[in-house]
Amino acid sequence: MSILQHFKDRYDQTQEEEYSLEEYLEICKQDPTAYATAAERMLIAIGEPELIDTSRDPRLSRIFSNKVIKRYPEFDEFYGMEDAVENIVSFFRHAAQGLEEKKQILYLLGPVGGGKSSLAEKLKSLMQKVPFYAIKGSPVNESPLGLFDPDEDAPILEEEYGIPVRYLKNIMSPWAVKRLHEFGGDISQFRVVKRYPSVLDQIAVSKTEPGDDNNQDISALVGKVNIRMLEDFSQDDPDAYSFSGGLCKANQGLLEFVEMFKAPIKVLHPLLTATQEGNYNTTEGMGSVPFDGVILAHSNESEWQTFRNNKHNEAFLDRVYIVKVPYCVRVTEEIEIYRKLLKNSSLAGAPCAPDTLDMLAQFSVLSRIKEPENSSIYSKMKVYDGQSIKDTDPKAKSIQEYRDAAGVMEGMDGLSTRFAFKILSKVFNFDTTEIAANPVHLLYVLEKQIEQEQFQSEIQERYLRFIKEFLAPHYVQFIGKEIQTAYLESYSEYGQNLFDRYVTYADFWIQDQEFRDPETGEILDRSSINDELEKIEKPAGISNPKDFRNEVVNFVLRARANHQGKNPSWLSYEKLRSVIEKKMFSNTEDLLPVISFNPKASQEDQKKHKQFVERMVDRGYTEKQVRLLAEWYLRVRKSH
Repeated sequence: MSILQHFKDRYDQTQEEEYSLEEYLEICKQDPTAYATAAERMLIAIGEPELIDTSRDPRLSRIFSNKVIKRYPEFDEFYGMEDAVENIVSFFRHAAQGLEEKKQILYLLGPVGGGKSSLAEKLKSLMQKVPFYAIKGSPVNESPLGLFDPDEDAPILEEEYGIPVRYLKNIMSPWAVKRLHEFGGDISQFRVVKRYPSVLDQIAVSKTEPGDDNNQDISALVGKVNIRMLEDFSQDDPDAYSFSGGLCKANQGLLEFVEMFKAPIKVLHPLLTATQEGNYNTTEGMGSVPFDGVILAHSNESEWQTFRNNKHNEAFLDRVYIVKVPYCVRVTEEIEIYRKLLKNSSLAGAPCAPDTLDMLAQFSVLSRIKEPENSSIYSKMKVYDGQSIKDTDPKAKSIQEYRDAAGVMEGMDGLSTRFAFKILSKVFNFDTTEIAANPVHLLYVLEKQIEQEQFQSEIQERYLRFIKEFLAPHYVQFIGKEIQTAYLESYSEYGQNLFDRYVTYADFWIQDQEFRDPETGEILDRSSINDELEKIEKPAGISNPKDFRNEVVNFVLRARANHQGKNPSWLSYEKLRSVIEKKMFSNTEDLLPVISFNPKASQEDQKKHKQFVERMVDRGYTEKQVRLLAEWYLRVRKSH
């Protein structure tokens, strides 16, 4: 199917369908969504959650204490926002049940660039998924059920069509009242249309922004008189009125009020009556206009605090359902956010060296979490990310202890995702000849940017400390391991020889036998064997060699049994592997001829160097990056 045909079909699917009032009531009998409220339709659009048993995943079980959590596929791309999403969904669930939330404003509170607007956009797009029914021609999308009298007609509607009484709370709009008089009270003359909410057409979804303090009036919400119509109609005639305000358009849907608390309080009054009583007044003293929708507001912390501290706003505070949308404080999810942003940019295919996104995510998270007492903030960051660090930092606390100590406002300040992404853009474009990102350029750009931003001096010092204390040293280790591994793979024979020799010596040492070297015929007694073993153990800092030797020999004997009597690969036993790696690199001079980019002394060195570069490229680096990072590593190693 062509894209054009696909578009046309989609367009046709959302076109209005028209019914008589009688037909509409028959539809209600079969399909309760025909009279569902905006909150109920939103729940349908969000769909059922997937239940995730976190006890089955080591990382998630540490983060969520083995609880079963809900994940909503519709919010898949909102990484690390499980709590905010769950709070939003429970707001709609309670509103759909007709509880207090039905009368409240859903308010997303969070720092800049933390995802509030993205959540609002997502809710507006979900609102468009499920159609609703309205009186044909009504400028405020009113429900056909508003035509009936709750006292007189409710019992009949419930008995005959199964429509519960609570759906008959709405009044008729002044427009519908005027039509009813024209029809001489015959409501069968009203027609009903099935409409799809639409952001583009402003049908049941609309957006309001605060205007200027001095001249903003409530018409942005409730509409105003259309002066051109005053020739034909009196000023309080519904047909002379332009129902163009946010509340008029968003009836039976969603009204998004951006930066709501920047608006003067008088402008917010219609929202109170709309949510509390389900209707609001126009500017012209006509009858009230029905409102049965959801009001969604968002702004950041400082505006909320100013609004909250003003005694005049007390009536309002009670009517607000706050959902906190903090920054992400988990490194793994933060990386996913960057990947999502990169995927939607032209940098999607540009090379990004390993650990670049990790380093930026770590820096962002460190800026957002509170410094713990008697513990390292770097350890806290790892614990928040669900890593197990008992072995490396015995002082680290549990995730719950860290959270309790930090308080409920953690994650509400720090560096935004927007800031991080601007840094990333600079890093990708740092090199004039190659669009690519790597951690060495990232460290440089971060440091420069922190100086330029003119943060308060203690914040600036804190950020620079993160770079010098955590990020740079961590990266020296990381790139060292990358370079060594790429070098090692070209030396795997050497590694295997060391492994085999160690195992043989250890075996003879345990059995307390002399060892005759088959090649040289030299005989080693127990203390000479011990010396040879120590040459490998010492650089690795093995504290109890006796146990270590027994452990290794046991492992190898078991492995040989399943391996036709041959020794396993030197990479197969993690403990000994790292011991051998340390032995190999206790002398960095061995590395130099292979990894440096200086002219090579021999063909052999040239060949090994080429293999080393190829292996690094396989690991995700460009050739240019291999040179830059290897030279940086050697320079840093020298200076330490």
